[in-house]
Amino acid sequence: MAVTNFGGDEVVYGYDESEIIIIPVPYDATSTYIKGADKGPAAILDASPALEFYDIETGTEAHRKGIFTMPPLVTGPDPEEVTEAVFRTVSGLLAEKRFPVLMGGNHTVSVGAFRAVASVFTNLTILQLDAHSDLRPLYEGSPLNHACVMSRAKECAPVLQVGIRSMAYEELPYADSSRIFYAHELWADRSLYARAADLLTENVYITVDLDVFDPSVMPSTGTPEPGGPDYREVMAFLREVFRRYNVVGFDVVELCPSETNKAPDFMAAKIIYQMLSYKYSG
Repeated sequence: MAVTNFGGDEVVYGYDESEIIIIPVPYDATSTYIKGADKGPAAILDASPALEFYDIETGTEAHRKGIFTMPPLVTGPDPEEVTEAVFRTVSGLLAEKRFPVLMGGNHTVSVGAFRAVASVFTNLTILQLDAHSDLRPLYEGSPLNHACVMSRAKECAPVLQVGIRSMAYEELPYADSSRIFYAHELWADRSLYARAADLLTENVYITVDLDVFDPSVMPSTGTPEPGGPDYREVMAFLREVFRRYNVVGFDVVELCPSETNKAPDFMAAKIIYQMLSYKYSG
């Protein structure tokens, strides 16, 4: 039987008692290479009961804040439709002072969340961890293609891009080199992570495209790109972000699960819970 709530039988909370709300968005219509991101949320949920819910690193049990998993947010293929549905859902959660966690789906699903948090929070930065800059204003005829997601983010708030190692020439006019931290530079000088963190503002929304990780540790993505950081490197940076700033929500997107390798599914679930542990360790 498929798991329908994050954590399975060990993490059972009602909506009213939950501060953390998981929003699965199984959307894949705008993907351009490997399809399957629509199966990502279900794969993460299925892997999540294998987690241990006491976090050694922070000495916390974040689930005690209450974690409620909404039914999957299912829409048609129109990216405007999924963007509006996510916007309405996240806006409603923020109005109730909940902490939204979006599970994609491809990166298009993040746009509605960007718009929702930007409508509520001032002094906001959108932090992107990704292999790809995603700065095309339009791709395959749509401004909401997953390759355009950070162009849409820049319309909502300043952005900071970390882990980038793939960019099209036509994106260069839209790239701010002072706010992009490339993977090859981070590999050569780990102190750049601290410099990146210094550029954030009081409120931060984090969008994690799983292809930010090197495909040797995260092969199950729509566009695996070699040369990325490992798990510990990324999570150490994120822990510092959570320590210093008010993270108002986050998403984890672009898991394309494999029938023969379940480790990436578990890793995606672990990333979500580890980020929640950082959020609620203070």
